[in-house]
Amino acid sequence: MSILILSLPPSVPVAGVEWHYVLSSDGRRVLRSGHCSAQLLPAPGRTGETVAVVPLRQLSWQRVTLPQGALASSQRLRTVLQGMLEEQLLDDPDSLHFALAPHAAAGVPIWIAVCDRAWLRACLHTLEVAGHRVDRIVPAHAPGATASGGPECTLIGTPGDAFAVLTGVGEEQAVSVMPLQAQGLADRVAPATPLRAEPAVAELAERTFGRPVALQSLDEGLLVAARGAWDLAQFDLASNGRQRALRWLGTSANALWRAPEWRAARWALGLLIAGQVAALNLWAWQDARALARQQAAVRGVLTQTFPQVKLVVDAPVQMHKEMALLRQQAGALSARDFESLLAAAAYALPAGQVPARIDYADGQLRLSGLTLSAEQRVALDRQLAARQLGTRTEEGVLIVHAARDTP
Repeated sequence: MSILILSLPPSVPVAGVEWHYVLSSDGRRVLRSGHCSAQLLPAPGRTGETVAVVPLRQLSWQRVTLPQGALASSQRLRTVLQGMLEEQLLDDPDSLHFALAPHAAAGVPIWIAVCDRAWLRACLHTLEVAGHRVDRIVPAHAPGATASGGPECTLIGTPGDAFAVLTGVGEEQAVSVMPLQAQGLADRVAPATPLRAEPAVAELAERTFGRPVALQSLDEGLLVAARGAWDLAQFDLASNGRQRALRWLGTSANALWRAPEWRAARWALGLLIAGQVAALNLWAWQDARALARQQAAVRGVLTQTFPQVKLVVDAPVQMHKEMALLRQQAGALSARDFESLLAAAAYALPAGQVPARIDYADGQLRLSGLTLSAEQRVALDRQLAARQLGTRTEEGVLIVHAARDTP
């Protein structure tokens, strides 16, 4: 699934403003990138995803503990947030957009992202007018656990305006932003802390910290941000549940299919499927051989018992016909003959039960005029079953037949 990642401009977009974009086929490798107007931005495709990245300086982070019941409705939640953060915010809460951390819960401290609502809506409206509906809104840097499991430092900006972004700081795993030239910055970054820097400030960062730094371009930073768990599209900017579920399924499937960390799982799944297919084929082959041996044995019994049978089409049926022919030639009765069925019925019928009419056709004895209680019918069926005979009732008529003739 392709993904279009857009870095939102720092101010309300005006006509002709250029947007920095990254187009990726898997969310990890840059397919195309550049700057252009909203109308010229590439499309991620019908099944693709468009992600907007909020710049670092456009967001502030607040730490709150929501009361029980605050998450019951979005309107109530916004009212609660405005009341809790009113003293901590410089702007009017009504003019701000709030977003909760992923998997937020009441009663425990959580992070809240805050940004200017009018600015964010203007950016999204400009993109929508140009034909790009944003599926997710993510922060360029967010609090929470880092890839290394500890604090990390990313250096961004230009040589004249460079900043150090510390993530995963403290027990709260907070985000801390400091100018690169700030006094004591090097002391705050432990020697084991991973360092990344955009190419423009890499040399300055190496002089500041006295050790090499890993290069991370702006495009790579946008890809990392897009893979984050945050989604600022909440409250009035939230998509409906179906769209969010489809996006989640698409993103998860894409990660499972392409992400390097899932490579071992993909190999294991492939080997498991291949093993199952091979086992099923072997099982089917063994079953086919066993069935063929059984069919050959049945055909052998037929041809050995009745040598006159030269062509075997359906061995059981042909065996039955040959046996019936032998009985007919010997004058013996079969279980389907009238005399056999009548004798069995006379033996099993309760005393005093005499049918008013007896009919026979096609190996079935039909007895009319019987009035059997439930107990008598059970006893009748039990005695006839012992003789390999069965019964059924049709329109008050008791029908006695050979068990193998049961419809």
